[in-house]
Amino acid sequence: MPALKENLIFELPEFRPIEFFPKRTQFCVLIPVLNEGDRFRKQLENLTPLVQLADIIIADGGSNDGSTDENYLKSIGIRTLLIRTGKGKLGTDLRMGYYYSLISAGYEGIITIDGNGKDSVENIPDFIRKLEEGYDFVQGSRFIRGGTENTPFIRKIAMKTIHIPIISLLAGFKYSDTTNGYRGHSRKLLLDEKIQIFRDVFIDYNILAYISVKTPRNGYRVIEIPVSRLYPFGEIPTKISFFRGNLRLLRILLDLILGKYDCFNKQKKD
Repeated sequence: MPALKENLIFELPEFRPIEFFPKRTQFCVLIPVLNEGDRFRKQLENLTPLVQLADIIIADGGSNDGSTDENYLKSIGIRTLLIRTGKGKLGTDLRMGYYYSLISAGYEGIITIDGNGKDSVENIPDFIRKLEEGYDFVQGSRFIRGGTENTPFIRKIAMKTIHIPIISLLAGFKYSDTTNGYRGHSRKLLLDEKIQIFRDVFIDYNILAYISVKTPRNGYRVIEIPVSRLYPFGEIPTKISFFRGNLRLLRILLDLILGKYDCFNKQKKD
């Protein structure tokens, strides 16, 4: 495993790792989840044929619906369950998962996918292929040729008129999908001391927008690949409420514009 840079900042939640199997692959699939029930279990069962390509790591924010039962997870070949015991939200769970996957387990790349069953798990090999080709950030897009989606109309309009243009402008890279958490990341990118993604300022969805902006700005190779992101009829499985969630996303954009997440001259904490 390559040596870590001395100036990396690690601000992490309290968590408990439960390892069911030893490390088997160079890449892992990291799934943040919180009480997604049968949607999550169905997604895992669709993923299990791919465990020879990538180990599956679950970052559980405190589920109490039985969907992350240890015996069940072991029976379908999940490699590790991470249980957050401290406070936090999505960004906290991702930092927990990044840390375990990179520092404790030494994976060369991480593919993240939401745990609510909306995403096309069959595209996992496409992410791995692009990481092996040397790309550092592989963004899944439902909106480019080959992608499919049924995004609610108002949400799609807000994305295409506000979120995607602003993130693309700040990043200097023309994205077509910027709220999609289906992504591939290289080890080198996530351990860059100029980006510092392990800081506790990243509690929720701001970590996704920050990585989208800072990756191309720091000279890393970025590419989008087509994926499917399909909402079930009659419901929208998401942890983002319509009004508060959209206000939070707007605040994140403003904070990015103002540079509030930047880490210039910040020293490593003891």
